[in-house]
Amino acid sequence: MGAIRTPRDKWIEEGLRLLAAGGPEAVRVEVLAQALGVSKGGFYGYFRNRAALLEEMLDAWEGGVTEGVIERIERDGGDARERLGRLFDFVGSGGEPVTGAGVELAIRDWARRDEAVARRLRRADNRRMDYLRELYGAFCPDEDDVEARCLITFSLRIGDHLIAADNGPRSRAEVLAAVRTRLLC
Repeated sequence: MGAIRTPRDKWIEEGLRLLAAGGPEAVRVEVLAQALGVSKGGFYGYFRNRAALLEEMLDAWEGGVTEGVIERIERDGGDARERLGRLFDFVGSGGEPVTGAGVELAIRDWARRDEAVARRLRRADNRRMDYLRELYGAFCPDEDDVEARCLITFSLRIGDHLIAADNGPRSRAEVLAAVRTRLLC
């Protein structure tokens, strides 16, 4: 019986973990193979080179944070407020390796130095904002209100992980719950 190959998605997932930990420079074939406990020869059965892996990592991230999240939220139906509630819960849970905050921040940092990554980030951000507009627009008749709620919601997704300030007598979870309540009214 032959050796079992490490699945392609495991290489991509581990690549995203390395990206979150140290940026694109940290994503190295030897390091990936070691982290997965396999030889680097298996890598070349799936990927032409490191650049091909990085491209597939970006594909996985972009699809995961846009259509993947949207499909997950839409699956259980409900009105726009219910779907927004599920979206807040999912994002607040830390998501999955592809949609986690560490990968999100690493992609944003990478986009500052790579225009191709910046274009993908812009496309993903626009798709996510369009989805938020659709949800908030279902119960907010004022376009300015919709846009403000979308920007606040999306800013919380990105910025909450960067804020080190205390929240006075409240926990961060309490403050985020209060924000959620106000955004959904």
